[in-house]
Amino acid sequence: MIHQYKNNGYNIVLDVCSGAVHVLDDLCYDVLEVLLTEEPGKDYTAEELESAGVQALVQEKLAGRYPEEELSDALGDLAELTRAGQLFVPDTYECMVGEVKKRKTVVKALCLHIAHDCNLACKYCFAEEGEYHGRRALMSYEVGKKALDFLIRNSGNRRNLEVDFFGGEPLMNWQVVKDLVAYGREQEKLHDKHFRFTVTTNGVLLNDEIQEFINKEMDNVVLSLDGRKEVNDRMRPFRNGKGSYDLIVPKFQKLAESRDQERYYVRGTFTRNNLDFSEDILHFADLGFKQMSIEPVVGDESDPYAIRKEDLPKICEEYDKLAKIMIQREKEGKGFNFFHFMIDLDGGPCLAKRLSGCGSGTEYLAVTPWGDLYPCHQFVGQEEFLMGNVDEGIVKPEIADDFRSCNVYSKEKCRNCFAKFYCSGGCMANAYHFHGTIHDTYDIGCEMQRKRVECAIMIKAALADAASAQENEERK
Repeated sequence: MIHQYKNNGYNIVLDVCSGAVHVLDDLCYDVLEVLLTEEPGKDYTAEELESAGVQALVQEKLAGRYPEEELSDALGDLAELTRAGQLFVPDTYECMVGEVKKRKTVVKALCLHIAHDCNLACKYCFAEEGEYHGRRALMSYEVGKKALDFLIRNSGNRRNLEVDFFGGEPLMNWQVVKDLVAYGREQEKLHDKHFRFTVTTNGVLLNDEIQEFINKEMDNVVLSLDGRKEVNDRMRPFRNGKGSYDLIVPKFQKLAESRDQERYYVRGTFTRNNLDFSEDILHFADLGFKQMSIEPVVGDESDPYAIRKEDLPKICEEYDKLAKIMIQREKEGKGFNFFHFMIDLDGGPCLAKRLSGCGSGTEYLAVTPWGDLYPCHQFVGQEEFLMGNVDEGIVKPEIADDFRSCNVYSKEKCRNCFAKFYCSGGCMANAYHFHGTIHDTYDIGCEMQRKRVECAIMIKAALADAASAQENEERK
């Protein structure tokens, strides 16, 4: 499968199954376009590209635009890439789906809902101000211990385990967070495991003592902030309606600096109210942050802030705008990382992750304050997805089986999508909430994901181009 597109002056070609990316001149790009238009989805062999029939086809379609000899040379160049396994590589992944489905459930990560309570009243919160379709509650130390014990028992030979302290707002149950980290460190020595702890916080209760502990014990920290003051305070107010920006931004800046601008993310959400979200990301950068993410809100169309199909052209325009600015800032020595544009073109995720995604319901589970197990935090409170509890373990393995069978080949919309190995089928919770099944996709999310992948690849091409130009200049 081949995907070709133009972005920021670059003619980019992605060979989906090999992951190879090429920046082509106009001639080769146009020749390739003829081939893909004539027989969409066909994986040409090198011999076919050099055949008289293909030569005649290309010369007929591009007659008058390029000399015959140059067209022949272009086909030769494409044939060489094909021989090298970098173009028209056939799909060898679908036949491996059966092996992925057979994998035994090995839990490697837990999302601990340490607090089903929150001190903010974010208007788009899927957790209903921390209540998750239920009641306000704080996780006890005893339930948390059982959760860590469950993780150790079900982690097989895996040594590195991940635990995210989540909410609501985790800092509202801070003593239990500290006690569970201490317990986890004790268990590491007994079971030859290593816990990577993270915490997601709105920053309201952040102070020097908490910052010191986070820096000592947390591998990563997610800081919730939506961007510019007016944007953040519209959607992330206190329950009395007062905005949260002025209180939390100085705390986040201090924490980010104390971590040397690494091992954290400032994580925002954009809505219909700020479709110019690139301005919010640049606002993060101007505040001094280097690691950031801003996610599109997911909501029902009846929600006034929800993203709609008609918003997609503006959103794609914003991603293009952001990508160009990021390239310029990188050249100026003022670069920053944007999560959705971070892409590995050399290695990338393992096969199972490419096919199946985040591992929710199999490798990754959410634990409620009273110890119930769900496939992930977005399913918490939906009884049809209640898998078990920390006392009995997983009592409904059929739920895990269903999630394990969900992959880019079980979803018809994914089969012919060029981005499938980068998003791995997208968020199963979003698919369920919009279509009533995890074996579908959130269509608006898919469009945004495809655009983000295109921009991410273009940034790589542009920075490689700039580096090459710099090397050439230095040789002179």
